[in-house]
Amino acid sequence: MREAGVKTFFDIDRMGAVGVVEVIADLPHYLNVYRKLVLEIKSGNYDAVILIDYPTLNLRLAKTCHKYSCPIFFFISPQVWAWRKGRIKQIQQTVDKMFVIFPFEETMLKKEGVNVEFVGHPFVETVKTSMTREEAMKKFLLDSNKKTIGLLPGSRNNEIKFLLDLMINSASEIKKNINQSQFILPVANTLDITAIRKRLKLSPVEIVVVEGQSHDVINCCDFLIIASGSATLEAGILGCPMVIVYKLNWITYWLARVLVKIKLYGLVNIVAGEEVATELIQSKATVENITKEVLSILTNSEKEECLRNRLLQIRSSLGEPGVLDRVAVGILDFLEKQRRHEKISI
Repeated sequence: MREAGVKTFFDIDRMGAVGVVEVIADLPHYLNVYRKLVLEIKSGNYDAVILIDYPTLNLRLAKTCHKYSCPIFFFISPQVWAWRKGRIKQIQQTVDKMFVIFPFEETMLKKEGVNVEFVGHPFVETVKTSMTREEAMKKFLLDSNKKTIGLLPGSRNNEIKFLLDLMINSASEIKKNINQSQFILPVANTLDITAIRKRLKLSPVEIVVVEGQSHDVINCCDFLIIASGSATLEAGILGCPMVIVYKLNWITYWLARVLVKIKLYGLVNIVAGEEVATELIQSKATVENITKEVLSILTNSEKEECLRNRLLQIRSSLGEPGVLDRVAVGILDFLEKQRRHEKISI
């Protein structure tokens, strides 16, 4: 963003904590971000504020913007369909217009009187490969005669802490059952690839490590062992069968069970409205369960193809390309109408 000429106050790298315990551990930083942004809003130097995701922080900022009569636009809605539905009232009172990325969000928020528009999901444009499957297999030194299994433990350090060893051990067990199998792990740019390579030196099976290029890696794979999160939707768009796993700090998990009111955790399943990909969460995320699921798909070609086709159908529910253009046009239209209204009032 800086290269594009955007003035930034903080790096986004430290804004990705998942869970109450993890956020509390870095609370001073979040408070510092909030105070700085409140001062900026109060300065009166902005014609509008566009809030993106991070609901705990951004809904508080929305109150400040509203107080100082600064138009507020929110792109990527808080997951009010999952928990803390009471936030909808705050959104209705403080946000001038919501731009949402799932059609069911538009339906839900409209019923509550929120000015909302479904603009489509950015993934319809950003999730794409840079080469053919054959080219990627060759580049990553993979054998096209073997079953390729991708390991995607997430992009946050705490996800690596809970999931990397689990995936490595699962790969070892899978290899015992499918000798003609190989494993590949794309490392997100938010992680220390050197530390991950060091850990993989102790792995009982060989795992190809790739820096980034997750979409090309997914396109190579026959199956994925993948952390719950947005990557599951990316994998779904690319039509790759998967098993979804996740583990949290037990305190965070217990609080989530109490507060979160959804039955599905994987984003690809939430969009589909059903458990298309099996979810193994917390105590169910074991080497035995993961191995069992992988074998049940990769040893049944008909089941594998059926799952692949069902995942590809999900793409059609995510809208058309031009998502950010629609957001920009929506904001400019709103501001222009507001300007005209102010002129008439004068």
